[in-house]
Amino acid sequence: MRKRCVLAVALAGLMAPLSAKADCGTVSVAEMNWTSGRIITGVAAFLMEQGYGCDVVVVPSATTTAVTSLAENNEPDVIPELWPNGAPAYFRLEEEGRVVKASDAFSAGGTEHWLVPSYLVEEHPELATIEGILENPELVGGRFHSCPDGWGCRNANDALVEAYDFESHGIEVFHHGSGETLMAALVSAYESGEPYFGYYWGPTAPLGKYDLVSVDMGPVDQETYECNLDVDCDDIGKTAWPSSPVYNVVTTDLAEREPAVFELMQRLSFDNSEMNELLAWHSDNNATVDEAVVHFLQNRPDMWMSWLSEDARANLQDML
Repeated sequence: MRKRCVLAVALAGLMAPLSAKADCGTVSVAEMNWTSGRIITGVAAFLMEQGYGCDVVVVPSATTTAVTSLAENNEPDVIPELWPNGAPAYFRLEEEGRVVKASDAFSAGGTEHWLVPSYLVEEHPELATIEGILENPELVGGRFHSCPDGWGCRNANDALVEAYDFESHGIEVFHHGSGETLMAALVSAYESGEPYFGYYWGPTAPLGKYDLVSVDMGPVDQETYECNLDVDCDDIGKTAWPSSPVYNVVTTDLAEREPAVFELMQRLSFDNSEMNELLAWHSDNNATVDEAVVHFLQNRPDMWMSWLSEDARANLQDML
């Protein structure tokens, strides 16, 4: 309750004054169903509303859901933290001129891994490779923790699980229902010193907080990786995860309709270390996403003020 009061106090003085000087129309912004994506959406929505006077509509979404909606409805207007490798149809929309990359959501892009805790590898060095895990499934608990439905990584994981024939090696696949339960499984296993084997990505709080080993899956085969993502492709195979571009995306219509908002999204980008620290704070303090947004706004005005136009900076000057 105290945290919610702090949030209300932090925002209350900024909400009313701008309602009379709104010069921006309605902007729909996707909210991905994982923490970093929700934080970026919260920051972007706050800046659009309070700096630019937009009427922001937040749309719950996920990677494939967002790209499907863009293809069918040309909405949402803004998609923060889109991982386009997980939704190849994005590149077709880009070629057609319907969407445009505004910025890199993270300065160093995104990373994807199959992970085991370092304490397992220290005791059993063979677990640093996928071959060692397949030969010793009991050492990782006989389970692989995979992505929720709707995430682009789900298709790739399903294909890799089939390619490596987890079933015949005695490895059960557990499909998590959300990013929260996927993280909870990793955190619980690590803090209890138990076996763990699963997918995770960065930047995230666990990768910054815990000593985890990225399993050696051999070289990256880009063609195989792209096939693995496509549920209609039959030539799935074994490959490591390539580094991933992670974009803040807007529709071409939004870029033309609200150029000031487009310029904001062109500047809005987080350093990977900054996001790791913010996610760790969120986790360590059992905070809500709104509280993490306020924490960032209160502690890094030097960063987010640099994203704003001169007029938007004047509107938000009181926050400093």
